Amino acid sequence: MFIQHSNVYLMTASRQNCNVASLLFFLHRVVDVFKHYFEELEEESLRDNFVVVYELLDEIMDFGYPQYTEAKILSEFIKTDAYKMEGTQRPPMAVTNAVSWRSEGVVYRTNEVFLDVVESVNILVNSNGQIIRSEVYGALKMRTRLSGMPECKLGLNDRVLLEAQDRATKGKAIDLDDVKFHQCVRLARFENDRTISFIPPDGSFDLMTYRLSTQVKPLIWVEALVERYSRSRVEMTVKAKSQFKERSTATNVTIELPVPSDATNPSIRTSMGTAKYAPETDALLWKIKSFPGNKEYMLRAEFRLPSIVSEDAVADRKAPIRVKFEIPYFTVSGIQVRYLKIIEKSGYQALPWVRYITMAGDYELRLI
Repeated sequence: MFIQHSNVYLMTASRQNCNVASLLFFLHRVVDVFKHYFEELEEESLRDNFVVVYELLDEIMDFGYPQYTEAKILSEFIKTDAYKMEGTQRPPMAVTNAVSWRSEGVVYRTNEVFLDVVESVNILVNSNGQIIRSEVYGALKMRTRLSGMPECKLGLNDRVLLEAQDRATKGKAIDLDDVKFHQCVRLARFENDRTISFIPPDGSFDLMTYRLSTQVKPLIWVEALVERYSRSRVEMTVKAKSQFKERSTATNVTIELPVPSDATNPSIRTSMGTAKYAPETDALLWKIKSFPGNKEYMLRAEFRLPSIVSEDAVADRKAPIRVKFEIPYFTVSGIQVRYLKIIEKSGYQALPWVRYITMAGDYELRLI
């Protein structure tokens, strides 16, 4: 069983039949550990740090059994400049505790939790304007600054949970698919009452990832009309429309429009934002810093075509329109954090901060 990362292959062998998913998961955790130490996992980084690699492998696995795969814990007693240490350092108590992902004795003056609900929208539209692929990938990204061993409880507007509690679900609940939790989450409790209960690692981590396969309407719709005149010039008329509620605003919007490779002398006008011709990518980049909901903007461009190109060659080149954007305080799925409770035996008060962000992932419209 093996995986490939960059130009490095990681392989594991077994004398008997094993859970394949467990082996693959272990290999990916090894990759995460190496990336934590070396930033980039490549052949050169392994050669330059082979001593640290041997030390890590010795701690990650003992006699063929996975042991410690939490990079933050390993970094407490295995340093990248380990040869400079004068004495042998004892592993922290966390590696032998049930909570191996968090060290004991963590102290902060101000206790805070930052939770980002980030959703990435993947959409593919064909030349007829039909949506042929629509997916939403979400992640709950946490950054904790909590003292001691806090117990956290998180509640979402998940349909199964609300129905189990005999609460109304119309317009409030969502169905989550392919849910994956961080190892700190108590899965048994989630299966019983859908409560996300956990002792968080210190620092940043992905608490949960999920997917929604339900079809969503494109948040930013682009229509393009391209007219050619005697193969000597081409005119483009582009309309971009935001298809979300007015109270939300998309930021850092970039619309990449394909143009002929031999286009020259661009003349561009926009009703909002700025547009720039990028000959190195054969594209016209239309950037709009702020795009409110339910708005429509226009772009008109004209290019000269000095070379003679056959109509067949022109027809063969059909690059898609690509769109990038971010919409703060908004989620496509409608997921909401109902509560985030932090309980610690010392009784301190923690400040939870929750933020919602929707961004474009693989967002393509094949309309030209």
